[in-house]
Amino acid sequence: MGKFPIADRALTRIWVCRKCKARNPAGAEKCRKCDYKGLRPKRARKKEVKGGK
Repeated sequence: MGKFPIADRALTRIWVCRKCKARNPAGAEKCRKCDYKGLRPKRARKKEVKGGK
């Protein structure tokens, strides 16, 4: 996760359309742009490890 836990939690409340990749508010049942019903929660970024191990 990132440096700011509050911002990380806010990002996980965003839903992304599987068809057009638009960002939608939490609780949305369909995409705001294309009306597609296939939404997924935004993935939290994993912290990258330096040094290859």
